[in-house]
Amino acid sequence: MKKTVLYLAVPFGDPAGIGPEIILKALRRAALDEQVGVVVIGDKPVFSKVASDLGLVADFDSVVSDDSGLERALAANSRRILYTQNVVDMNHFSYGTISAMCGRAAYLSAETAVRLVGQGYADAIVTPPLHKEALKAARIEHIGYTEILSALSGSASAVTMFDTLGLKIFFHSRHLSLRKACDAVTKESLLNTIETCDAITKNHAAFDQSLSLAVAGLNPHCGEHGLFGDEELTSVEPAIAEARARGIDVVGPIGADSVFYQTRMGKYRAVISLYHDQGHIAAKTLDFHQTISITWNLPFLRTSVDHGTAFDIAGKGLADETGMVRALETAASYELAKRGAE
Repeated sequence: MKKTVLYLAVPFGDPAGIGPEIILKALRRAALDEQVGVVVIGDKPVFSKVASDLGLVADFDSVVSDDSGLERALAANSRRILYTQNVVDMNHFSYGTISAMCGRAAYLSAETAVRLVGQGYADAIVTPPLHKEALKAARIEHIGYTEILSALSGSASAVTMFDTLGLKIFFHSRHLSLRKACDAVTKESLLNTIETCDAITKNHAAFDQSLSLAVAGLNPHCGEHGLFGDEELTSVEPAIAEARARGIDVVGPIGADSVFYQTRMGKYRAVISLYHDQGHIAAKTLDFHQTISITWNLPFLRTSVDHGTAFDIAGKGLADETGMVRALETAASYELAKRGAE
């Protein structure tokens, strides 16, 4: 369908967490272009309760429950739409509680978001947090949004990137134990990651094409020529050398205690972190609330907060919506830039 307004699909995450709260707060605070609208997917009674309990406003222009209603709202250029679902039994709902009901509600809202993008109703997806144990309780086999969105869209090569105040971090691996993450650093796998990240950064205006891509070291001081581990010698350096032989402007390995700072200061276009916490610690120490996640190589753009469901403060009005604001604004700017280039 032809739309004059660009729409961001926003599943509500785990309703027992802070997702609904930060969505309502962010909708009022995000500086979105007049040609950008939002379709939030989640149970209306949850948003009504959160708004009532926390003194917020459920500021929706339209509330719809099916695609026909959504089409009418889109035709009217409504910019704040709630696509309500009927999953959460409010008689059994409580903040900060792991439940299969909430895990299923979170999954179904994500499923609807993917469908809306696939059918042309929305253009990108922006996500608040999920709770992995709630998903497991609901018998959902996937442990996070990246895995869920990849499966729903038939994507096999999704790539996660953090963006924190200009610091852009790609991840060679994500949810692995530290031991398994080290084992995952092989010449072949890292070469593939370098090629994938180079292709992404070469095809988007958000990256400075004149700068090199950097690879963090795995061991302290990059192993000191084998004194503190030999992964740099056997895997990391050979992968970088092969990538350079293939024409990729990549450098490293560079000590993890330096490379993130150097990238933040503009020396590199992005840095590849070799395991989950290596990059997470750097980004969140720089600015916890403004760290967002961007998922590349899906059929659509996905941006996300990068914090958890915060069950300990859910329902208390204490959640900081900064990450959700940045995720919305970043998705909007990327999509508007893409539309302008078409």
